[in-house]
Amino acid sequence: MSISAVILPVLVQVGLTLILLFWMGRTRVGHLRKGEVKVRDIALGERNWPSRVTQIQNSYHSQFELPVLFYALVALALITRKADMLFVVMSWMFVVSRLVHAAIHTTSNKISLRFMAFLVGVLILAAMWIIFAIRIFAVEAGV
Repeated sequence: MSISAVILPVLVQVGLTLILLFWMGRTRVGHLRKGEVKVRDIALGERNWPSRVTQIQNSYHSQFELPVLFYALVALALITRKADMLFVVMSWMFVVSRLVHAAIHTTSNKISLRFMAFLVGVLILAAMWIIFAIRIFAVEAGV
């Protein structure tokens, strides 16, 4: 499997994170410029942002939770040469689950739908780690 095929889902995930970061920043600056939020009100914490800003912020922050395990796995799979077509397909499935999760999080924020998108991503990522572990230990066991 080519390195670019393995890295492309990572770049999309990073792109999602950056889009959410810039969106959050733009929204925050807009509220500050309009005077709806005062710098002194946010200096000691983020609790004083309007709910819409908090919604985007929470979606941004969630990109530093589960995806961290994805980034680590991709790096390990590249180093150990265990990234094959199945790995790439599952990577795309994981990234799509994160895109859906972020879309729900920043729009309707319907918890049941958001949870399902999250759960799908967790299950895909868990399967990826299990497959990776089996492949690593199967090689060592001479299977």
